[in-house]
Amino acid sequence: MEPSYGLDALRQFRRALHKCFHRRADALFELADAILTAGVVPSPAHLSIQPSHRRGWGSLYAALSRGTMDAEALGKLVASHPLEEDRAAVYAVDVSVWARCDAECSPERGLYYHPSRHSAGQPIVAGWAYQFIAQLSFERDSWVAPMDLRRLHPTENQNEVAIWQVRSLCERLDPSKESSVPLFVFDAGYDPVQLQQGLDGSGVQLLVRLRSGRRFYADPEGPPAPTGRPRRHGKKFSCKDPKTWPEPTHEHISESEHYGTVRVRCWAKLHPKACLHEGRGTRGPLPIVRGTLVLVEVGRLPRGERRRKPKKLWLWWHGPGEPDLELLWRAYIRRFDLEHTFRFFKQTLGWSTPCLRHPKQADRWSWLIVAAYMQLRLARPCVADLRLPWERRYTAAKLTPCRARRGVLALLQILGTPAKPPKPCGRSPGRPKGSLSGRARRYPAIKKAA
Repeated sequence: MEPSYGLDALRQFRRALHKCFHRRADALFELADAILTAGVVPSPAHLSIQPSHRRGWGSLYAALSRGTMDAEALGKLVASHPLEEDRAAVYAVDVSVWARCDAECSPERGLYYHPSRHSAGQPIVAGWAYQFIAQLSFERDSWVAPMDLRRLHPTENQNEVAIWQVRSLCERLDPSKESSVPLFVFDAGYDPVQLQQGLDGSGVQLLVRLRSGRRFYADPEGPPAPTGRPRRHGKKFSCKDPKTWPEPTHEHISESEHYGTVRVRCWAKLHPKACLHEGRGTRGPLPIVRGTLVLVEVGRLPRGERRRKPKKLWLWWHGPGEPDLELLWRAYIRRFDLEHTFRFFKQTLGWSTPCLRHPKQADRWSWLIVAAYMQLRLARPCVADLRLPWERRYTAAKLTPCRARRGVLALLQILGTPAKPPKPCGRSPGRPKGSLSGRARRYPAIKKAA
């Protein structure tokens, strides 16, 4: 991408972003610029001392509490700037938790798994969960293109929310830019049967990771019995028992620089024994959901992880046509770029830094983080590499998010801002003397029953 084209794209994105903000639009826009240019800050108030934020620290909190934005327009805006890939468009769907363990006055918190933080000796934290959809890149970098986000209520089913997000994203995407069927990659926490039923007829590919102990069944062979109930399940396929594996439908073997010999096999027209989902009655037979079971085996793990023995990777695929086995295993490996993006959001952009009380404020802050990251991605070919003396030299096409962020401030001074300058209004009188705010209402974390 040429720098001039990137500069024009960034300028158009900033103008469209300002139009997505309604009440306190200028304060919200300058807050996004402060997130984009500031370093690691201990609190949101420190963003107000950035040169791009021309307002006081009070307007910052007022924008989060009383500002409004059009989330649907924001979703369309970020979806209109996809990555330019030669392969099929691949999207990752995953959930990240904003931990709010001690925020007893914050409503709609749930209990979620957390790998590193514990509560009462268990890897569970109370907080808000956000489900992201991001387009993945096959380049050797950690850049993704966030396309949509949605806060999960503790009583909502993440599979149903993911189905709604995928369908909404397919409506926003430009069909002229989609040359092939998009592929959506899910981790092991999602139900492949429920996702496949919900996305049936949407024209997308589905790839879900499975645990290694699953069992599947083929269709029954031979004519049905003259009497009795017809058979619904044929030969058993146990992922733990290779003796139950028939000849694969397709097989692909390739050499990888990091994983050695990669062998991918798939078995078509298998189905699991479906379970009852919420809201479904017990009458009538459970549906038979057929798909393709994919097994990925690698010769070794990448450097730094070779002391561990590689394990078998089981995936569930469903979509129109035949599966591209070379694309499937590489798409799932690239899914981990979204994990790096979550870490960049939290540790560098300060996504989980503010101690906000209401979830609506957290939604506005989350969209501002996504908007700042999208501007950072568009500005990457235009910024100068301000590397430290001990860092490696990179070209503009290879800059990491942290390296690209260092040169954004000089670029924004060239682009300018569509936000209007602040108007002095004097000092606020504050709370009347003698008035009490009262005790804030407490909200216990919601535990969803299994």
